[in-house]
Amino acid sequence: MRIDKMLANLGYGSRKEVKQLLKSGAVRIDDVIVKDPKQHVDEKIQTVTLNGEVIEYKEFIYLMMNKPPGVLSATEDSAAETVIDLLEIGDQVYEPFPVGRLDKDTEGLLLITNDGQLAHRLLSPKKHVPKTYFAVIDREVTEEDIKAFAKGVTLDDGYETKPGELKILKSGLRSDIELTITEGKFHQVKRMFEAVGKRVVYLKRISMGPLPLDETLELGEYRELTDEEVELLREYQVK
Repeated sequence: MRIDKMLANLGYGSRKEVKQLLKSGAVRIDDVIVKDPKQHVDEKIQTVTLNGEVIEYKEFIYLMMNKPPGVLSATEDSAAETVIDLLEIGDQVYEPFPVGRLDKDTEGLLLITNDGQLAHRLLSPKKHVPKTYFAVIDREVTEEDIKAFAKGVTLDDGYETKPGELKILKSGLRSDIELTITEGKFHQVKRMFEAVGKRVVYLKRISMGPLPLDETLELGEYRELTDEEVELLREYQVK
């Protein structure tokens, strides 16, 4: 990769600004000053420094966010704040996008990446990747609901859902549940409960495939996935 393209991709300025950086002698490849913007660098084996600081270049970025309510699962929006707006500039330069969506008022686990191939695998209907949600339901959730969800329910538009695994954590006038589904229809969890005459008042995604939400993340916080977690996601698709 050309050194000017690498630096620009990492957010160190426009091509013009990067050329000025190079001209100043601030950039070195393997401890040799580089001023030619056309100079190629093998980012996998060569060390690039800017003012003595090592620059890491990654092709892909993998982030886990604890999405807060009120924020859109989108890359950009003219009126509302998006999950990409919550990222640091150093992560935004990789042009990542959310893997699927969480409703605006829903919180919890959201994966953000620029790896289109992995995102496609996780979202492909053929892969049946399970997603688990914790929800608070207005009204009592019963064994009948568990049976109905296990068969699949008919949504308001006539769509019949695939079977879902419903667990009752606490039953009463307000019930706490966990629901695992393998689809991602619009407002699906809310509409599944509406199909049995109940209403979701709080919704949080707690896992996707083999990956649970890191509970140490506060709402709106995120972190990079570990190499092991990325491998887990990749291997999960092979099965």
